[in-house]
Amino acid sequence: MASIQKRGSNSFLLVVEAGYDGNGKRKKRTRTVRVEESLLKTKKKLNDFLQAELYKFKVEVESGEYIAPEKMKFDEFTKEWEKKYARSELSPGTLEAHKQALNNHILPQLKNKRLDEIKPIHIVNLLDSLTRKDGKDIPLSPGTKQYVYRVLRNVFERAAEWRLIKENPVASVKRPKNTGELKEINVYNEKEVEQLFKAVQEKPFHWRVFTTLALAAGLRRGELLGLEWKHVDFEKGVLSIRQAIVRGEKGEPLLKKTKTKKSMRMVTLPPSVLEELKIYQHHWKKERLKVYDIIEEKEHEFIFCNENGRHFYPTTPTTWWRRLLKTADVRYIRLHDLRHTSATLLINQGVHAKIISERLGHADIRVTMDTYGHALQSADQEAAQKLDGLFSGQKNEAN
Repeated sequence: MASIQKRGSNSFLLVVEAGYDGNGKRKKRTRTVRVEESLLKTKKKLNDFLQAELYKFKVEVESGEYIAPEKMKFDEFTKEWEKKYARSELSPGTLEAHKQALNNHILPQLKNKRLDEIKPIHIVNLLDSLTRKDGKDIPLSPGTKQYVYRVLRNVFERAAEWRLIKENPVASVKRPKNTGELKEINVYNEKEVEQLFKAVQEKPFHWRVFTTLALAAGLRRGELLGLEWKHVDFEKGVLSIRQAIVRGEKGEPLLKKTKTKKSMRMVTLPPSVLEELKIYQHHWKKERLKVYDIIEEKEHEFIFCNENGRHFYPTTPTTWWRRLLKTADVRYIRLHDLRHTSATLLINQGVHAKIISERLGHADIRVTMDTYGHALQSADQEAAQKLDGLFSGQKNEAN
């Protein structure tokens, strides 16, 4: 059975029976819904709304998707959070990082607490006491503390959204501050970029193009692997970033849409890079014809792929990159640092941080400012020096 009970001026209690407990007593599931003023004015609209909510609630209970709020422990809720939110909404890599933060830093302190009893002070105490897990009583870095805070906020946002708690206790706690120190990133300068291009000239064509795009467009590794020829607009000179190849559960490669709306973007390419892409496309088609009988991938035309047409495994470019730099006369940096190099080269050319942020697909310009703080600061100092020459010249004329 299911019923609706009026609780307040604009709130109603939904009640759905869910079988019997061990003592033969009926189990009831309840949920409170609040109604907008506009619906209260019309009896039919109100009844239709409540019946629809009751039907959805009943389906949820009967399908086993309902989360019972009474006395739920925090660790029990994190399992529901993973099953009903994280697996579908977070990328596999992000989910893995979130679970690591939960297991290493959050669950040891909140595991056995009731969800509805966790207050802002518990969050403050947790963040304040975070230390390394290697037996040494050394505080975690500000960046790690900020990540733990981010995971906490996400988990409790779901609990509040699903009405298991009245409000998110993390929302009342300030995000841990950074130290204020700018983290210097490891990038190539222009001379080293020239050395890199010389080193890749004798390598397979696809790796030369891969390196070129990593620097010219500042793409993530997974975004490069997810590129298809349909994503290249040769007339307009732009790349359309729509998907990425990432590692899923148990390391299986997975084709996924880019993780945020900001990540889904258009990136303009230099004319010389477009010309190289055209030549590579012609080469790609010729090679494909040679192995047409063994092509397995029929749905996608990946720009970077194996002989059978399937995209490269997510870690393949990293393995190639390490081997390249072992034999090349180029300083070692991570493959991902080519993305940082791309951004730094743009900063040195005077490109505005907002444009760089959009090219890189950052969720917020603050990410760009934080990541490339040193480079932006250096560019700012250089701008000040140029202005100084202008003003000192005016003073000399006045004298």
